[in-house]
Amino acid sequence: MTREEFKNIFDTHFESVRNYIFYRAGDKDLATDVAQETFMRLWEKMPGLDDANIKALLFKIAGDLLITFIRKQKVVMNYKARNVSEDLGESPEDLLHYKELVKNYENALKKLPEKQRTVFLLSRMDGLKYNEIADNVGISVKAVEKRMKNALEYLRKAITN
Repeated sequence: MTREEFKNIFDTHFESVRNYIFYRAGDKDLATDVAQETFMRLWEKMPGLDDANIKALLFKIAGDLLITFIRKQKVVMNYKARNVSEDLGESPEDLLHYKELVKNYENALKKLPEKQRTVFLLSRMDGLKYNEIADNVGISVKAVEKRMKNALEYLRKAITN
């Protein structure tokens, strides 16, 4: 594959790969980064590529990269949570209660519908305002408000049970 052929593949598929990741992650910057990394990986695999399955390969690489990023984020979040509890000098009972609360929160977050989870995480983890979330996800501000309300109600019930 020549540089021209690669450039043609890039021009043809970059937007669709970025949109695919944006739809799954809800973050434009992350989607752009993952799409760029996807094409870097494709460039590295160029000598042995079959032109017939390029699009499928791009989406597979992009999905795998997103999963890797999410796993890394989870490790970082767990590390930060652990350090916060150690810094507070809490009693063993408080620490156990905190760990149970975190476990319940993570389980509830996993069970939360994807649309609500996306809005919740963009608001709480990324610190975006509702109008910014609406622009990122492509929905109205009222829809963001409703999804946040439903997510908070669900999480509140799931954590306290």
